[in-house]
Amino acid sequence: MKTFAQVAEAGVSSPRFMTLCSWLVSELRTLCQLEEDVSPTQGPEDAETFQIEISGLLSELHCPYPSLTTGDVLARLSTQDNCLQLLYFLSSELLAARLQAWKKPPSAKEANKNSEAVQELHRICHALGMPEPDPASSLGQVMDDIGAQISEVLSAHPPEHQRMAPLLKAPLTSEQWKALEDIHEVLRAEYQCRKHVMLTRFDVTVASFHWSERAKDRSAAMSEAFQPLRQSLPEDSQISLAHLLAARDDFSRIVKTSSGSLRSKTSCAVNKVLMTGSVPDRGGRPNEIEPPMPTWEKRREGGGGGQRWSKRGKKKKK
Repeated sequence: MKTFAQVAEAGVSSPRFMTLCSWLVSELRTLCQLEEDVSPTQGPEDAETFQIEISGLLSELHCPYPSLTTGDVLARLSTQDNCLQLLYFLSSELLAARLQAWKKPPSAKEANKNSEAVQELHRICHALGMPEPDPASSLGQVMDDIGAQISEVLSAHPPEHQRMAPLLKAPLTSEQWKALEDIHEVLRAEYQCRKHVMLTRFDVTVASFHWSERAKDRSAAMSEAFQPLRQSLPEDSQISLAHLLAARDDFSRIVKTSSGSLRSKTSCAVNKVLMTGSVPDRGGRPNEIEPPMPTWEKRREGGGGGQRWSKRGKKKKK
């Protein structure tokens, strides 16, 4: 609080005071949905803009102090007491917002992430032959036990049977991990969309087999054989960042497609065909498909209506 008093003593013309207020507001905006904002200041020349923006923010926050919300906007922070009162109000609002965020139950996305992490720990323990993690144990203790068990398992195998070095060798910062997770989410959504399209085509193709006359008597048997296979094909992506950490050097083969060693085994007559002119777009981008999708209908009984000619030249119906 002594620091607040020292900062407020210089008044609204002090860059230090305006910078502290801007920081408090920026932290508050990360926890609350506020329309008003206070721009970072560069010097005393921004004092007027700063006071106008603070006035709008205090109005939105329903500030209970008349000395900060009434009277001339450019005269409200003319005294040290008012500046100190503003710092106290912003800091108390920030503290209350942080307490509310701490008490708030985790979102569905965060709960799913926590659930996935717990499931991964159980799978690791099962693969290593360890008992299930004790809920009372700390995460650090569980990870230490897993590390010790992995070292014990590796020491029991000869060196030539051990896996290669990890593919990801460089340590990543928290910002890099966040960027990597964002990239993973974009790719996961793209591959999930493609997988959904392929499974839909698969379902339509199998459904068309039931349309024939001979398949009507075997429809139940066909469904009984198909459904277990279909249910074993999940539509959600099963790839996670854990697969990246588990990847080894042998997963990465950086070889030019034009290298002689590769071309000797992959060269064929098709490679010599050259397409010239305007090459048509083959599509393959499911996110660009616009609804409605084509609908499929069962063939009509006795459809076709074709005609053929008899030997005498008269028309006969098929």
